[in-house]
Amino acid sequence: MFKKVQLPLQTTNLIVGFMVWVILSSLLTFIMEDINITPQQASWVTAVPVILGSVLRVPMGYLTNVFGARKLFMISFILLLFPVYYISIANSFMDLIIGGLFIGIGGAVFSVGVTSLPKYYAKEKHGFVNGIYGAGNIGTAITAFAAPVIAGQIGWSLTVQLYMVLLAIFVVANFFLGDKKEEMKVKASLIEQIKGVYRDEKLWLFSLFYFITFGSFVAFTVYLPNFLVNNFGLDSVDAGVRTAGFIALTTFLRPLGGWLADRFKPFVILMYVFGIFTIAALILSFAPSIGLYTVGTLAIAIAGGIGNGVIFKLVPMYFNKQAGIANGIVAAMGGLGGFFPPLMLTTLYSVTGHYAIGFMALSQVALASLILVIWMYFNKRLALSDEILNTTPLGMMVTNKKGKIIKINPAFTELTGYSEEEAIGNNPNMLSSDKHTNDFYDNMWDNLNRHGFWQGEIWNKRKNGEFYLEFLTINALRDDAGEVTQYAGVFSDITDKG
Repeated sequence: MFKKVQLPLQTTNLIVGFMVWVILSSLLTFIMEDINITPQQASWVTAVPVILGSVLRVPMGYLTNVFGARKLFMISFILLLFPVYYISIANSFMDLIIGGLFIGIGGAVFSVGVTSLPKYYAKEKHGFVNGIYGAGNIGTAITAFAAPVIAGQIGWSLTVQLYMVLLAIFVVANFFLGDKKEEMKVKASLIEQIKGVYRDEKLWLFSLFYFITFGSFVAFTVYLPNFLVNNFGLDSVDAGVRTAGFIALTTFLRPLGGWLADRFKPFVILMYVFGIFTIAALILSFAPSIGLYTVGTLAIAIAGGIGNGVIFKLVPMYFNKQAGIANGIVAAMGGLGGFFPPLMLTTLYSVTGHYAIGFMALSQVALASLILVIWMYFNKRLALSDEILNTTPLGMMVTNKKGKIIKINPAFTELTGYSEEEAIGNNPNMLSSDKHTNDFYDNMWDNLNRHGFWQGEIWNKRKNGEFYLEFLTINALRDDAGEVTQYAGVFSDITDKG
């Protein structure tokens, strides 16, 4: 029973955590009526919760594998009671900063579920499961939509205190429904686990990609309510509804991204994601009307939602044994991706009077990420080719069109006795046994030129002078213009069969 309930329980836990995480950004227009703060200070108030919500994700992922999701969620929600209450009685900018810093715990709980839930499912379902869990982002939409409406009726202070009741309910829910026997496998310390992954370039590339996809989600979540009010003159409730729509679209597309990554090539999907990001951010950089601004923002929502789902399919795929710490690091980078943009946009606006440079920067970073994804995709294919080349029992060699050997595999050395240093730059006739006539070789080249391949039995000689019979296949490799660029030979020793 406990195992079956973990996905819905942990997903609702994330909803609650994210609801708390964005209290300040959702209610800031109400708070500013009672507490006198500048626009620059307001940007800090909305950005500060992201700091702890990001940094804590690294130890949260690790601690989940040590203590289990049940304990981590319970402790997190108990700790959140204090900053939530402190915010509800705040009367200064510094009160909001202190309370905001510690409600970052609500965003940090993300690492708990993405580390815990894959333990309950087969690998081919990890993308979809993490996508479902990630849909807990909808918590930000719930707060963005509901908090301003409630605050309009009972005031922002009492609205914030209502979240304490919600947190208490979920402390109890996790106590009774959390998995008390969750499997723990961690033996290495946090530092040892970080050392085990930090040199892997894929970790930092995934972090960059999540920095953009999830970072944009967080940034737009905290930036849109005030921007829509100040820039387009919308009222607070209307701005909240539009922000909630952005959040909902991004959130509901996250499981789709995970599902697509389970069934298709994740890197190809990411190419489309960053292509859309590049174009959408470019549109926003021209400070368009509310109509075009909506189109650009919704495109960001679509790409971000799908991209978020895809990335958390890739992380456990490449870091299966260090999933907790890798999830934490990537998730932390995504959170930090939501910290800097609102501050940067506010600063740029105060200096230039518009947000164009900030969105242009997002466009260029997205374009760079697109290039990196393409590089990773083809690099993976090359790595797969090298693995096949190095592990196959068949001898392989590749020559240029002039017949000079440019690549061999370990099986070539084992079958012929020639090392890579001895073979590279040499000619395949170094293997000649002199048992075949010139007509035999003329016929071989005639078939290669006319049909693009030759296949048959041929006597060759090893380095030690021993003759052996091999079954050889030669293929002519051509470029897009149809010109031969290389020849690839694959052979096996059939002396005993002969």
